[in-house]
Amino acid sequence: MKKINLWFPPLLLAVLLSGCQSKSAEPPAEAQHTSDSDTVNLTLWGAEEDEELLRQIISGFEEEYRGQAEFNITYSPQSESHCTDALMGDLEQGADVFAFADDQLNTLVAAGALEPVENAEAVKKANLPEAVLAASVNDTLYALPLTADNGYFLYYNKNYFSQEDIRSLDRMLDIAAENEKKVSMEWSSGWYVYSFFGNTGLGVGLNDDGITNYCTWNATDGEIRGIDVARAMVSMAAHPGFVSADDAGFLEGVRNDSIIAGVNGVWNAVAVEEAWGSAFGAARLPAYTCAGKQVQMASFSGYKLIGVNAYSRHREWAARLAEWITNEENQELRFRMRGQGPSNISVASSQEVSDSPAIAALLEQSEFSGLQRIGGNFWDPVSAFTANILAGNPSGKSLQDQLDTMVEGIVAP
Repeated sequence: MKKINLWFPPLLLAVLLSGCQSKSAEPPAEAQHTSDSDTVNLTLWGAEEDEELLRQIISGFEEEYRGQAEFNITYSPQSESHCTDALMGDLEQGADVFAFADDQLNTLVAAGALEPVENAEAVKKANLPEAVLAASVNDTLYALPLTADNGYFLYYNKNYFSQEDIRSLDRMLDIAAENEKKVSMEWSSGWYVYSFFGNTGLGVGLNDDGITNYCTWNATDGEIRGIDVARAMVSMAAHPGFVSADDAGFLEGVRNDSIIAGVNGVWNAVAVEEAWGSAFGAARLPAYTCAGKQVQMASFSGYKLIGVNAYSRHREWAARLAEWITNEENQELRFRMRGQGPSNISVASSQEVSDSPAIAALLEQSEFSGLQRIGGNFWDPVSAFTANILAGNPSGKSLQDQLDTMVEGIVAP
């Protein structure tokens, strides 16, 4: 859920930005004019892993509004991380209601895909302030908060690591190697690679135009330089206890016992706990050695949101469905079925949520995390940089040259 590659000229962005809905007591105006013979056709996009959950939620929605309209609600699996790419292929024919990662919000608003949420104050009151901020542009709410857990932390197998061990990535890698196992982290995504740079004083983020990036990851001065981070990553890539693995590879390794710890997110908590049983552990990210110092690994924090397509032919009903998906009852159901952290204040403060090791780890890591607000040019240069490191630098270019090339790509207009 982490990557967008769309670009809008600054002038178009400014025009679009200058030029989105919760449950009320009365049925929407459209419903008051819908006869029993009319059918409200809605398409819902959500994560493939959420299919069973969403079908239950849809069933409840249809029961709640039985008699007010005839519904034909179609669920289609769509990655939350690539939702914007899919939607922009044909906005007017896109899903009426869709789940997406908060880093895509600015692009969707700029494209006119979202309109301000009508019952914004009620939504703000019901949800965590950080989730509301993530769903807003210039203090205007454009989407409905769904989860407050789109970040990452450390999973570890207690059969191999103590509480002291998990504070040091170096120690964890050594333990994994001693046991002919691996500690995993996905280096093909800049979303995770940020963790090495985030607490070093080296920065990356959006410029004021809301499109292009600034980046100092190649800095040659300061207490920690870009090359210091790069050297630490080279050492880590060569360690026999390390493996770069995506979501599927991480879960496969957890299940076959080749991976005994890894950096990943809440969405895999249920599967990891099933595999490790009583040995299941979760904590904030460890520290790693950089420039002779122990540097606490950082993370991007993120939120899943529900959007209503401004071009929906049944936008009032689409808004009502979005409200239903994100209400307190269904956020609680989402936590129970999928282990995802709620944005709803009431559910988030429940004892059941507090007792979740994965959610507790995410909260512990939150002290060292920040909202992901970066432009589309960030992703590919970072992936190219890490791919070269993982391959053992076959190009032979110096680390500083590679850092300079990566940053040049990140800040490109």
